[in-house]
Amino acid sequence: QVQLVESGGGLVQPGGSLRLSCAASGSIFSTKNMGWYRWAPGKQRDLVASITSAGRTNYADSVKGRFTISRDNAKNTVYLQMNSLKPEDTAVYYCNMLTTNYWGQGTQVTVSS
Repeated sequence: QVQLVESGGGLVQPGGSLRLSCAASGSIFSTKNMGWYRWAPGKQRDLVASITSAGRTNYADSVKGRFTISRDNAKNTVYLQMNSLKPEDTAVYYCNMLTTNYWGQGTQVTVSS
């Protein structure tokens, strides 16, 4: 059984930055691909960034150049650094161990002046 616990959300002004963290329990984290999704009211849940076990990254076009996903296997943690935030980035952000049913509880990110 794996538990994923997110932290780091909050309220930020447009143009600001936040870093989300997702800590995983168990011993399989380093072998798994990880992703960050977001879900805004009235919209579908979207995969915004992913990272393979080897560290290869991929981003949605809407966040490319602004968000950076990374991982620290020694700490069983995946991060999402979000810069130049826009109001349309407002959503609940979830981390997911890709191709599994392991999800975090979600953390709210609100970008507003």
